[in-house]
Amino acid sequence: MLRDMVRRHTRTVAVCCTGSGVHQICEALVPLVIGLTVDHAVDGGPPEAILLAVAAVLVLFVVLGTAAGLAVWWLNGAVLTEAHRLRVRTTAALLADPVLGADRRPGDLVSVLTVDATATAEFLRGLVGIVSGVAGLAVTVAVLLFVDPLLCLGILLLVPAMTWGVRLLGPWLERRVTARQRSVGRAAALAAEFVTALRPLRGFGGVPEALRRYRHTVGESRDAALRSATAVSLVDGVGLLASAVALLGTVAAAAAMVSAGRITVGGFVTAVTMVSFAGDPVQRVTTGIQRVYAARAGAARLARLGAAAAPPGSTATGHRTAQAGSTATGHRTAQAGPQAHAGPSAREVAGPPRLRAAAIGAVTGIELALGRGEMLGVVAADRAVADAAADVFGGRRGPDRGEIMFGELPPGHPGLRRYVLAEPHAVTLLGRTLTEALDTGRGGDPGAALVAARATGLAEELLDASANLSGGQRQRVALARALAAVPPVLVLRDPLTAVDSVTEHDAAAGLAAYRRESGGATVVVTTSPVLLARCDRVLFLPRTGPAVLSTAARLGTNADYAAAVLR
Repeated sequence: MLRDMVRRHTRTVAVCCTGSGVHQICEALVPLVIGLTVDHAVDGGPPEAILLAVAAVLVLFVVLGTAAGLAVWWLNGAVLTEAHRLRVRTTAALLADPVLGADRRPGDLVSVLTVDATATAEFLRGLVGIVSGVAGLAVTVAVLLFVDPLLCLGILLLVPAMTWGVRLLGPWLERRVTARQRSVGRAAALAAEFVTALRPLRGFGGVPEALRRYRHTVGESRDAALRSATAVSLVDGVGLLASAVALLGTVAAAAAMVSAGRITVGGFVTAVTMVSFAGDPVQRVTTGIQRVYAARAGAARLARLGAAAAPPGSTATGHRTAQAGSTATGHRTAQAGPQAHAGPSAREVAGPPRLRAAAIGAVTGIELALGRGEMLGVVAADRAVADAAADVFGGRRGPDRGEIMFGELPPGHPGLRRYVLAEPHAVTLLGRTLTEALDTGRGGDPGAALVAARATGLAEELLDASANLSGGQRQRVALARALAAVPPVLVLRDPLTAVDSVTEHDAAAGLAAYRRESGGATVVVTTSPVLLARCDRVLFLPRTGPAVLSTAARLGTNADYAAAVLR
């Protein structure tokens, strides 16, 4: 990921390294000019020599100031652009394959998309700092070599040893930074969950326990931040201490050389001033090393979310282009039939789910082959089993025992992402208008769904997170969006729990008719009698024992089933 970042910004990095390097070189030449001024202008030189020396210093400062300004301007733009690119690529990867972030809480994902993306993009700044610092140190050595070879030899031995010593602290610093970022993500995730669940927590009196857990997590995050700050401060301190040692050693050696007549007073001024300046390039190198190791830690966390696997051209514009391309592809797929959805290989053919001798939790004996255009209801006496069943039918995982196949594709196959649409119970509506919220990106025609949504009085303009819609309205828009995608296999999880009974009846009838007409297979994991009555078959999953496959009418005589759907 870091190599790709440098390739994308090769020209910018080259310009910034050149500008920052010129700044450091000019900074290093200032002590030399001052020393030459002392020897040839101040000590009995003509006034013209002093004016020439002053002009040379002014030219150096103009050049170094201009070079530094341009380098900072270009570098800031590259870092900000790359951080945005990483956030977009990681978000695109998460949206394309939700399994990537399934084991992380929203707050942790937000932390990765902000803190880690920024830290990773700072790799460019660290790289430029190291290159310019090395250039400054090289000129420093050259100037000292001009003053006295023995003095230069001492610096050549001292500076690499200092830089290597600071570099040895890099892995330790990386571990501290990684621990800090991980703890910040946990704290942010816990805070987001508590804000979302504040009303239920107040309802059953769980606020004190929630506060205790939050204080504990925040305390761990604080301790990790302190350890990370200690590591950063230690690296900074080592760099400053190394610079101080180099300065003191050079002053002592140069003073002895002046006393012995080995170097001039101007040479002494140049040597002392040069070593004082040498702290800046050394600091640049040490800070650059810190940024490089912090970037490696951030890049590792981003890579686990699929950022490295995203297309190289996934900029903001590229992402929109990819969406448009996937829309067109999805439209052709919807027209061509299931085989076009098969994924990377034309020999693989996707189809409706088929379970053989499957078991989910303590429920066994699931034998089922879903037909095209069929609507299957799934009722589970245990909510955990219902969640697992939704994941199994959605292709995100396999059953605990037995197998499920989607035609010739196993669960988790990349081709299923275009073939199976698993709509969760808690949905998010993206976009600022109803039209944008119904845009599936899969090639379906949202026109009919948009007309139906407007006919029910839904607002065209949506607030952030569709806050101006009620829970029932959000569910209806989410269901319309899922139907507009026209997926060959649609898996719904309690899609109509927040609507009134009349709306539920109409929506259930429309859902069954629309899916039957489109020829797509539908799985509805629910306990709603209204939805189950519209299903062709119903699969009942008791708490333990074999599953029962029948119709809603016949299952009504089953006491366990009746208890599960009783309202």
